[in-house]
This record gives sequence, structure tokens and C-alpha cells, in this order.
Amino acid sequence: MLQQPHALVIANEYPQNADFPRNYSRKEKKPFPVPIVELRRAARERLKNRKGRPKGQAPPPKNGVVVKSLIPLAYDVFNARIIMINNLKKLLKVVPVHACGWCNEIHVGPVGHPFKSCKGKYATLRKGLHEWTNATIEDVFVPIEAYHLFDRLGKRIPHEERFSIPRIPAVVELCIQAGVNISEYPTKRRRKPIIRISKSEFVDADESDLPDPVPEVPGKPLLTEIPNSEIKAPSNGEEIKFLAEETVRAWEKMRKGAKRLMKMYPVRVCGYCPEVHVGPSGHKAQNCGAHKHQQRNGQHGWQAAVLDDLITPRYVWHVPDVNGSPLQRELRNFYGQAPAIVEICIQAGANVPEEYKSTMRLDIGIPSSVREAEMVV
Repeated sequence: MLQQPHALVIANEYPQNADFPRNYSRKEKKPFPVPIVELRRAARERLKNRKGRPKGQAPPPKNGVVVKSLIPLAYDVFNARIIMINNLKKLLKVVPVHACGWCNEIHVGPVGHPFKSCKGKYATLRKGLHEWTNATIEDVFVPIEAYHLFDRLGKRIPHEERFSIPRIPAVVELCIQAGVNISEYPTKRRRKPIIRISKSEFVDADESDLPDPVPEVPGKPLLTEIPNSEIKAPSNGEEIKFLAEETVRAWEKMRKGAKRLMKMYPVRVCGYCPEVHVGPSGHKAQNCGAHKHQQRNGQHGWQAAVLDDLITPRYVWHVPDVNGSPLQRELRNFYGQAPAIVEICIQAGANVPEEYKSTMRLDIGIPSSVREAEMVV
């Protein structure tokens, strides 16, 4: 009996090719992660299911108590961020990274790319060409800061107190609210759930019957950033490759861990500017300077944040061959893109992560000349 041949199907979680992340104009508002229609439909469904039932106790962290199962993850995210920053400072001494002196675009490679994509000052006089300079760690890893909250369930920060409250990296603030203890940034830790009076009012439970709190020793020690004066370049190729692979792992660990924390600890972002606030509701500081901020009196348009709002990846053009010919302006449609941190690690010898292969367009053959590109159908 003859068997029918079966088609070979290769399952892949990521698409073969994907479009680059869209760059929104300064005049556009960010889309909601979940459309308003679906949010309202889900709210009506919850109200319908809760009708006639007694209101139960809110789970942590809504009741003011930290989620104990996520405390180790918060320490891992904090340390992964420090490892990534320290390794990036070392890799920047051996991997050339260029930054435009007029706009926020960067490029990883021996020479800057020739594409006319500059939108900075005097761009028309330069016909869109970039003026490349040496990049810093802030150009590669975008610093996103947020207000540090002593009490995440306390009153919203008013406009008058915007300068008296410290601002720290938003990822660090997320880790602190999730259970990381840092002496420089104290925070209120409740051992009993709060007593909710109304939607916006509550009182703390009486903790006098509890024993005195014992200082907890963290299971994992907190790492610290290495000062720039103590950074030393890697000595050989093996050390460079090891740093690159460790940096990619730290980048993925930080992003995946932060994504899990954001499901329990809400993070808000302004729909008009990059301002981020870690907490149930955004602050009241009127410091939004985005498009038509006068109509909002400088108020932020708060909405639920996504991972890229908290940890912004700076996408750069992928260089297929560092030792080969530089990128050509006419072959721009054949090149792919990757986050700057990933591109630095790839050029340093790390393996390409599966998540970014679709936007890097590794399976696309790049023509050797413009004439060959014109023959492509």
C-alpha cells in the first residue's frame, strides 16, 4: 500500500519577515494597547457578573501588599539592567557606534550609513544627510525616568511638588515597587492589606499586633554600575564575544522580566510625549510639551503603557558584513533593522536572537550592485 506524501511544515513562533516598528509623528497620539470599545465592553461584563454578589477583597498589589512571588524576579530585572549597562560601556570601546549631531539617529558600524533621513536642524541645507559623531551609552540605551513614589497608593503628585520628588530610571522604580529595597529610595511596605473606604479613599490596617519587622536580607545582592573612569576595554576576542552574549541575555532577561512585572504593577505613559509613570494613576505635573499641550494646560494624557514605552529599543540598520562594503543608499529596501543593543552584540560575535530575525531580513539576498537590484522583480 502506497503512503501519501505529507508536506513538511516548519513551525516558527516568529514570522519570516516583519515590518519595522512605525515611527509616530509628534502630532500623532499613541494608540491604546487595548481599544476603548473593548475596555468598555469588558467593564460592562465585569459589572454584570459582579451584580448581586458581595464585593471581595482586592488581591495584591491592589491592597497595598507586594506580590511575594515576584520579589525574586524584581531583583533579577534590576541586576540584569546593571549587567547590561556595564557590559555596554565595555563594548562601546571596541564596537564603533555613531550618533548624529543634529537628530537622535544612531548607527552601529565602522562608518555611518549614507541614508538621507536626518530631520534635525538645518537638515534641508544638508539634504537630509547626517553628521556623525561618537555615541555614548545614553544614545544606545534610552534613559526613561519616572517619579519615585514613597507610597504607590498615596495621593497623586501635584504640580507644585514636581521638583521636590526625585526622578529615577523607570525600570528601577518598577523593581522598587515590586519588592527591591534600596536605601537611597525608601518606600512604604505594608504588612497588612489596606481598608478600602471608597474608590479613592482608604486607611491602613492596624499593624500594632504584629511583631517588629525584621530587616530582610535579599536573596541576591544588588549590583552597582561601574564608573566610566574604571571601564576597561576587553583584551581579546574571546572576552568580547563573552561580553556580547552576556549582554544579549541580560537584555532579554530585563525585558521579559519587566513585562511580567507590568502585568501586576501598572505603568502609565503619556499618549503625546514619552513621559512614564509607575503607579496606578499618573501624576498631575503639567509638564507635557507635546503637540497642542496648551489645550490640555500641560496635562499628560495618561494611558496604559506597553513594554516599549518602559524600555525603548533604538532600532538601527543591520550591517550584513562589517568587514565588507558599507551600506549603499540605493539598496536601502534590502537592509533590515535591529535594536542598537542587539546590533552591537551581533557585531561583537553574539548569536542572532530569534525574536529579531524577522526585522533583520537575514533571508533576503542583497544585490551586489544597483544594476542587479533593478533586475529584481
